[in-house]
Amino acid sequence: MRTLDAIVPIYNEEAILPELHHRLTSVLGGLPYDWRILYVDDGSADGSPDLLADYSDQDSRVCILHLARNFGQQPAIAAGLAASDADAVVLLDGDLQDPPEVIPDLVRRWEDGYEVVFAIKEKRKESAFKRAMFAAFYLLLGRLSSVEIPPNAGNFSLMDRSVVDAVNAMPEHHRYISGLRAYAGGRQIGVVFERAARHAGEPRQSPRKLLRMGFDALFAFSEVPLRLATLAGFVVSGIAFIVLLRVLWARLVSGTAIEGWASVMTSVLFIGGIQLIAIGVIGEYIGRIYNESKRRPAWIVARSRNLAPRRDAPTAASDARVD
Repeated sequence: MRTLDAIVPIYNEEAILPELHHRLTSVLGGLPYDWRILYVDDGSADGSPDLLADYSDQDSRVCILHLARNFGQQPAIAAGLAASDADAVVLLDGDLQDPPEVIPDLVRRWEDGYEVVFAIKEKRKESAFKRAMFAAFYLLLGRLSSVEIPPNAGNFSLMDRSVVDAVNAMPEHHRYISGLRAYAGGRQIGVVFERAARHAGEPRQSPRKLLRMGFDALFAFSEVPLRLATLAGFVVSGIAFIVLLRVLWARLVSGTAIEGWASVMTSVLFIGGIQLIAIGVIGEYIGRIYNESKRRPAWIVARSRNLAPRRDAPTAASDARVD
């Protein structure tokens, strides 16, 4: 029998877990696969770990990875991928904005021969400002990325074993799963769904975390910001040269007075601003190079429950960490 794992990162979702677990087990129970749920507890400080322990005690198909602290959503997903040995893996968020009822649609496309089936958000139940920010992000990423990353397709997806192995083999520290999934290639297709509102509580992804993930996606899959900084340098140099010619003409030919403080300060501030932007862009890339060079693990597993490999493969929780 083919195997299927659902990987769900959890961070302080005590209010949502009962409904999430009920709906997830109901959906998976209707599929003709040897399935498991792999909850990755990303350092929760509420009652989530106790609820997860109860679920794993009641059902051996419920597996838990407890991370040593809060490492973030993307490392938590990566930890789950490293720990899974299933033929296919479904990724979904733990806030029920990714409806478990869409999973059978993803599985059907996998059965049709597709290696990646990503869920495309048709509608978002979020504020107009947040929707606009997501739209701007996907537009910018689509224009600048060296890899074709589907817009409005986040973590919610199904990946075949071959793609999971390819993603696990990518050693980078700053991980953007949607981008790595696209980079891995293979036959990929989208399934449209309507993204639900958060079931309870406040969003765990703060604007700061979303911005950081956006930077990770942009700088990991594009060198265009560096090229733009270089282009800006050429443009500013060209403008400065034209201004210099004008000043020389005014001084040596027409004999008119050279404009003073206002024009000088405007030029200095403009050029200084371009320089700071260029230095900031370069600093982002250098900072990521520095983090990669330290070779620290992207996550650390403190303990696990019910996580035994289905077959002989190095996927036990003790091995579920990356350098």
